[in-house]
Amino acid sequence: MTTATYLRTDTIPVDQLTPYPGNAKRGDVPAILRSLRKNGQYRGLVVRQQPDGTLVVLAGNHTRLALAEHGPGDCGVKECGLCRNSPDWTPAARCEVVECDDATALRVNLADNRTAELGHTDYAALADLLGTLDDFGGTGYNDQDVADITQLIALPQDDVKGDPRPPSGSTAAGDGPGPGSHDDEASPEAFLPVITLRVSHATFDRWRDALDAHPGEDDAAKLLGLLAELEAYRARAAA
Repeated sequence: MTTATYLRTDTIPVDQLTPYPGNAKRGDVPAILRSLRKNGQYRGLVVRQQPDGTLVVLAGNHTRLALAEHGPGDCGVKECGLCRNSPDWTPAARCEVVECDDATALRVNLADNRTAELGHTDYAALADLLGTLDDFGGTGYNDQDVADITQLIALPQDDVKGDPRPPSGSTAAGDGPGPGSHDDEASPEAFLPVITLRVSHATFDRWRDALDAHPGEDDAAKLLGLLAELEAYRARAAA
């Protein structure tokens, strides 16, 4: 088994960087761009230099997209951390260039996306950190997020049920290079309660049938329909 070998750190125009083919992560590019404009590019992309000279992004694909979305020149955002309001700016990324074989490149891409998902958030510690800021711009959080976190940590611990981690696949994340990266942007969905139940297959099938009897674009909407039906039934029975 081989490992990725560091070659150099370089600033590379975005149009010379190739996205990782088949990258499975779907990041929040606008949120990443907001972070870049506020904070600058504080973490490098990991780029594989292939034998033919092609440069393929293993980690940071959505940061590359955000840089491309910014486009050349002055974006008009005051004190932008990318273009610095220069009309001559060209979208480019600071990159850690490595060489490796195909299997290692795939492992790096998969691990980079997955390891961020495996972590969880200490909301009390997060509330303390956010409490030191007057402006949440560029953090991925907004005033409503902070209010939700404050409400969450105020609950008695016995009332906090389920997995404290954000739902896998939520837009919290971008590429997944780990906490502190541009692609580790949070989603308001991360602060919603999570229902975790372990039931028999027969019970699950009954639950699925009951849920699917109601229209809705997702399970949350179908659950609302099921609860409404139950409440209507109870009201009729009470009458």
